[in-house]
Amino acid sequence: MSTGRSPPMNTTFQFQTHVPTDWNVADLRSRLGGIPLNRICLIPPPGCAVEDDVVRLQEHESRYCELQDGILVEKSMGWYESLLAGLIITRINVYLESHNLGKVLGPDGTLRILPGLVKIPDVSFVSWQRWPEQSPPRHRIPTIVPDLVIEVLSDSNTSEEMQAKLQVYQQAGVRMIWYIDPQSRDAVCHVGLGESVCITSNGTIAGGDVLPGFELSLQELFARADAQRPN
Repeated sequence: MSTGRSPPMNTTFQFQTHVPTDWNVADLRSRLGGIPLNRICLIPPPGCAVEDDVVRLQEHESRYCELQDGILVEKSMGWYESLLAGLIITRINVYLESHNLGKVLGPDGTLRILPGLVKIPDVSFVSWQRWPEQSPPRHRIPTIVPDLVIEVLSDSNTSEEMQAKLQVYQQAGVRMIWYIDPQSRDAVCHVGLGESVCITSNGTIAGGDVLPGFELSLQELFARADAQRPN
């Protein structure tokens, strides 16, 4: 539980990656895909952040940030996106009860997918083949590359940001990536380098080789999310 106060932080910063000396805020924002400035953390300075900063913000300020190129970027997710992620997790867990293939993580499942690269997918599935032989420490960041990553898009996600994320996920070896858009209620399933399938709002996403036989109806997903309290 957050105490509301962070422990003393080391104020001697070291660059973890090269940052051009002539960069300004506009350059930084462009590098991160044009995301809103309020998602970019300035302490530690961009280029100087490390995994300990990710853990510190989670444990003492309840802030979830991804880490890339020594830059902390706060995760963007609202209540509706969280609701959709929870429904998807439930569906996958029900499937896993009869298909013992691995484990599913939620929107606070922080993972090191490459050295110095920390991501927090809204939903991720990890097969037993990729799950560590020993359970990772509860309060640290394990090195795990999921088989499936699902991102529920938020208003502050830009197309440039999500394209960059896609490249990173694929570089790390994620086998399948789903982008679900609550605005248009459709989705895109990326199944390989340069391969993608668009799913319309009345279509169904298939688990393919990652979750054989699993299907997620977008129409049913949003109907569940929009259901009101019974009279």
